Amino acid sequence: MEQKKFDLNSFIGMILLAGIAFWWINSNKPDETIDTSTKTEQVVDATKNTSNTITEKTLPVFANDSLKQVAFTNKLGSFAKSAINGTEGTSVLENELVKLTISNKGGQIIEAQIKNYKTHDSLPLYMIKDKNASFNINFSTTENRTLNTTDLFFDPTVSKNGENTIVSMKLKVSDTQFLEYRYEMKPNEYMVNFAIRSQGLSNIINSSTPINLDWTLNGYRHEKSIKTENTMYSYYYFKSEGEVDYLNAGKSDVINDVDWVAYKQHFFSSNLLTDTPFNNATVTSTDLVKNEELDTIYTKKFELKTPLALSNGELNYNMKWYYGPSDYNLLKTFEGTDLDQTADLGWGIFGFLNRTIFYPVFNFLKGFLSNYGLIIILMTIVVRIIMSPLVYKSYLSSAKMKVIRPELTALNEKYPGKENAMKRQQETMAIQRKAGVSMLSGCIPALLQMPVFFALFKFFPTNLSLRQENFLWANDLSSYDMIYKLPFSIPFYGDHVSLFPILASVAIFFYMKMNQSQQANMQAPTQEGMPDMSKMMKYMIYFSPIMMLFFFNNYASSLSLYYFISNLLTIAIMLVIKNYVIDEDKIHAQIEENKKKPEKAKSKFRQRIDDAMKQAQEQQAQQKKGKR
Repeated sequence: MEQKKFDLNSFIGMILLAGIAFWWINSNKPDETIDTSTKTEQVVDATKNTSNTITEKTLPVFANDSLKQVAFTNKLGSFAKSAINGTEGTSVLENELVKLTISNKGGQIIEAQIKNYKTHDSLPLYMIKDKNASFNINFSTTENRTLNTTDLFFDPTVSKNGENTIVSMKLKVSDTQFLEYRYEMKPNEYMVNFAIRSQGLSNIINSSTPINLDWTLNGYRHEKSIKTENTMYSYYYFKSEGEVDYLNAGKSDVINDVDWVAYKQHFFSSNLLTDTPFNNATVTSTDLVKNEELDTIYTKKFELKTPLALSNGELNYNMKWYYGPSDYNLLKTFEGTDLDQTADLGWGIFGFLNRTIFYPVFNFLKGFLSNYGLIIILMTIVVRIIMSPLVYKSYLSSAKMKVIRPELTALNEKYPGKENAMKRQQETMAIQRKAGVSMLSGCIPALLQMPVFFALFKFFPTNLSLRQENFLWANDLSSYDMIYKLPFSIPFYGDHVSLFPILASVAIFFYMKMNQSQQANMQAPTQEGMPDMSKMMKYMIYFSPIMMLFFFNNYASSLSLYYFISNLLTIAIMLVIKNYVIDEDKIHAQIEENKKKPEKAKSKFRQRIDDAMKQAQEQQAQQKKGKR
């Protein structure tokens, strides 16, 4: 076998070829400029009147790098072009009310700022910022690849439609094949038109697998009291099957025929509306506040997961974004949407009173006054004047009961013992009937005032107009006032001292003190074997103000202000009625006249009651004879 020898010429040739190859690779690299102090940006002016801009930061393009092209093609298939030609950048849609920043990556909103409003600590108010939200469409292709739009680069363009500004984000397969997110903003409006549509993708998107939309948002804390913001007034609202409903934190539900979802955070909300209802949508709300002393960045996590339907192999959804205040006056202008129900004015009669009486009165007063504390005081005066006839009715019933009280006391002495309970009750009702006195006449006025109480309990804490408005020592009428910060936290009370709840508690104490005699008159003399209600009322005089002090210490100062003024006015009205309106001598004379009149025929209901009592009395007498 012939032995191989070292070939010097071949060795020199290999070295030369390697050098040429090294020089060729380096001379064909894309030009890259590295600058740690500045970034190269290309700015395109979107409009003369607004600051809608599109910004692109140039990244290395790997068009000549076959290995990169192969890698992206293997991973993304037909959508490889979006990664190869994709550029980091943002587009800004902005008008007088809201500013939206849209990222090329994912084509989604990465910042949503509500202008003209600040957080409780005077910072710009953002609904979306620093990756607290994600809007993604997950789909499969006919090339057996599963893709997420949040990972892909969209190609942005900006145009004008009259006064409206349009940002079009296209995820391109080619110039004629793409998935588009289209945003259109009008001047001076919170509502932004939004469309999802595809073109030429019927043979690329796999229609046999679900196309899922996933919108998630971690709600930022905006208000001073994280307890009231997160626990009492933040809900996941949605309109499903024509009805508005809400979801509590820690809950998840599957719903159909969904027209919109609203991530409501006390005074502000993030809403997605669709012309084509979602079906089989999963809505989830999660409480992120585990410790109110520590967890102060986010309040709740809101999630929407819903499949999207294809039409002739393409996506075609017309939607709307709403990032703005949960203001009843504003939301009711969006007719046919029922978004005003997210303002949380209460259900049933409570919401009816707020919508038809209290908001119109408040808006009327707001047209004349700029001091919201004075508006609340005037509104309280209006409410108390309207309610004063009920106070009069209650006091009149109390005066009548006071007049016939001696007769009722004598009746107890005439029919003593448990064995005469039925007879005693029958005679008591007879005396009241002849005198024209009804126990319900004292209860009904009080019951009629309860809806007003609960309606205003919702009205003041959710009224956006009161947010960050100051009055006297309160710097925010929509939150608690604070005159002293405690070095510790008291259970159910908090770590601060609020003055308006203290004043309201003092006022309710004196109101109940004055009302004690009236309540005592309304009660029949204590019968044998029955609890003494007068003693219970004495305890309530002290218990109720303390309960109110603890309960309202963390509530809106506007609510405590209302109850303080309301109780003062009620005390004044009671004094006027007692000293200048009610004449007990006239009432006594009227009762005597009523006794002389022939008794009216009993109603069927009263007759049944009398018959039942008579039957019970006879049974009681028979049982008594049997024991003997």
